[in-house]
Amino acid sequence: MADKQATLYIIDVGRSMGQTRHGRSETDLEFTMRYVWDRITTTVSNGRKTDLVGVVAVRTDGSENELAQEEDYEHISVLAPLSQFLMPRLRELQLALQPSSTNHGDGISALIIGVQLIASHCKKLKYIKSIVFVTNGTGSFDTDGIENVVAEIKAQNINLTVLGVDFDDEEYGVKEEGKAQAKRENEKVLKELAEATGGGFGTIAEAVAELGRPRLKAVRPMASYKGKLTLGDATKYDTALAIDVERYPRTAVAKPVSCSRYYVTTESKEGEGEESAQTMPLEDTSTKDIDTVKQQRTYEVRADNKEGKMEIDKDATEKGYKYGRTVVPVSQTDEEVAILETEPNMDIIGFIPAEGYKRYFHMSTTNAIVPQKGNSKAAVALSSLIHALYELESYALVRFVKKRMDAPVMMVLAPEIEADFECLIDVQVPFIEDVRPYRFPPLGKVKTVTGKALDKHRNIPTDDMEKFMSDYVDSMDISEFGKDDDGEPMEYAPVEDTYSPIIHRINQIIKHRAIHPKDPLPPPYDILLKYSHPPEEAVESSRKHLDKLINACDVKKVDVKARSKKREREQPKPKSGLDLEALLSATPASKKPKISLENAIPEFKQKLGALQEESEFHQLGTQMFDHVKELVKSSLADLNYNRACEILRVVREEFRDYEFADIYNAQMRALKKDIIDKKLDGDRNDMLQTIRKFNLGLITTEEAGDTSDVTEDQAAEVRFR
Repeated sequence: MADKQATLYIIDVGRSMGQTRHGRSETDLEFTMRYVWDRITTTVSNGRKTDLVGVVAVRTDGSENELAQEEDYEHISVLAPLSQFLMPRLRELQLALQPSSTNHGDGISALIIGVQLIASHCKKLKYIKSIVFVTNGTGSFDTDGIENVVAEIKAQNINLTVLGVDFDDEEYGVKEEGKAQAKRENEKVLKELAEATGGGFGTIAEAVAELGRPRLKAVRPMASYKGKLTLGDATKYDTALAIDVERYPRTAVAKPVSCSRYYVTTESKEGEGEESAQTMPLEDTSTKDIDTVKQQRTYEVRADNKEGKMEIDKDATEKGYKYGRTVVPVSQTDEEVAILETEPNMDIIGFIPAEGYKRYFHMSTTNAIVPQKGNSKAAVALSSLIHALYELESYALVRFVKKRMDAPVMMVLAPEIEADFECLIDVQVPFIEDVRPYRFPPLGKVKTVTGKALDKHRNIPTDDMEKFMSDYVDSMDISEFGKDDDGEPMEYAPVEDTYSPIIHRINQIIKHRAIHPKDPLPPPYDILLKYSHPPEEAVESSRKHLDKLINACDVKKVDVKARSKKREREQPKPKSGLDLEALLSATPASKKPKISLENAIPEFKQKLGALQEESEFHQLGTQMFDHVKELVKSSLADLNYNRACEILRVVREEFRDYEFADIYNAQMRALKKDIIDKKLDGDRNDMLQTIRKFNLGLITTEEAGDTSDVTEDQAAEVRFR
């Protein structure tokens, strides 16, 4: 659970904030609001009631604050008191934060209003209190009594951050030329104020530039297990070991924000009755018009008269498990008998040498096991176990049950010792049933059918290939390709600077769409794309090694349009010397016999060589698919399915090589439609599963090039199931 936070934004909206400066296309206010909106939307996205946000505007046309009757506090408006921010408040604030028509209003007085708001709301409660003051420094800043303001900020333990438009910052390298004397003095006052309170001071340009760098969200870890770590049965043996421990997550998988389905309601027109639910453009919606979609599930069975369906309650159903093609019902009572009754525990069942553990055994994220808080006896006992494992270079093998009635898992505990911290790191390991050993033929050895090993083969790399490949791989090493401030080599992609593009890009889009529902989406931040491509210098330095490797391997570019033409291949000549193809093609088309079902595949291959027109290929394919349909239609259960799939396999291969993939795809779609429509003597959906089993679906562009217009995604949508 995160700490409670209260953040107040003081925003300068004077007339001067509506001007553009130094070649920027944005006004000063728009430029500063890029940072403010990012901070506020981040807080809104967290969705925590304990994260409070307030907004005070200075140099406004009106005066809306508790001290507005006093002259020093005019032109200051509290736009949003400290509270949890939601989308409706965000929309209202967006309309209110516009440049005013005046430059009157004191910045220090606005700061006093902000301190008062935080003090009255947070009182003595434990909050992380912050004030963010953004301005261009051209307004009034009355320093009378500023010592009291500094003392109150320190007393309230408020973190003050002052960010200014075009403020000078030597460390960041920003200096405004030709700055007005009044602005220069205001910058000095604000910088001294920030330093006196122990806060931060900087230019808004640096804050905006840092928006692309994701900010890590700090969370308070929650214990997933509080119990005993045992070695032996403490209830039976006095020598058994039992240590009170707690288990906290060490690493976890970060996932992008999940979406939810919703519908948008609109008021019904006159005469149409009650409100109707319709889909509206996103830019015309607001949160008050959106409601979540509620799911409801019904269960139906065939009615007694077999002419319709009857709805039943879920309580009347039981689980059924497939056993082959039969469903075996298992009642809840029977299922409870098979459940292993367990209690929470973490029991050490043995020790293994660290060198015998393989990294690929990991099956989960890691957790840290520490002694129970405030238990010095447990701390000493666990420390002894940690140091024993460390000195013996061993790991502990543990049977772990997280909570009652959970299935037990096996874990390995590894010692972790740092200067001021020590713990056990656990990770789940597989059971023997989880291990799937696969055997593959060796890459550097080729054997003949007689078992003789060959030293030279087209699949065995030569010594030159091995050397050039090794040189090429070494030249692509970028582990120390980066440079530090002194120009010395360092790690190119540090872990702390690499971020998940999916997670942070989605967050960027959500926050942008919340503020700018009609604007196009912004490009990804540079930091997210920095490591998506290798550095150009490394690519250039490795090019010479790549060229040598290409020459050694005799790699040649293949023209995309150059494909095999089976109709142009040389056919084997018979011993008699007769041209069988010419004799067969001389037969009149009207007298050519159709392909027989009994000898379909040989006759199909024989006829292919004599075909010239596309229409002839279409007719031949239709005949073969008619035979497939006949086999399926006359099949007793799945008796003929394998024979039908063999015909499909041959037709698919030949039509792909003859560059008539579109004919096969059209016939396959028609076959699937006939099966779904039950035109082949009843329910033949098992045939679709058989087709899928043998990968006889549509021919894609990756298989046949431009002779097919079916992509992999389109083929996946037309899955045979």
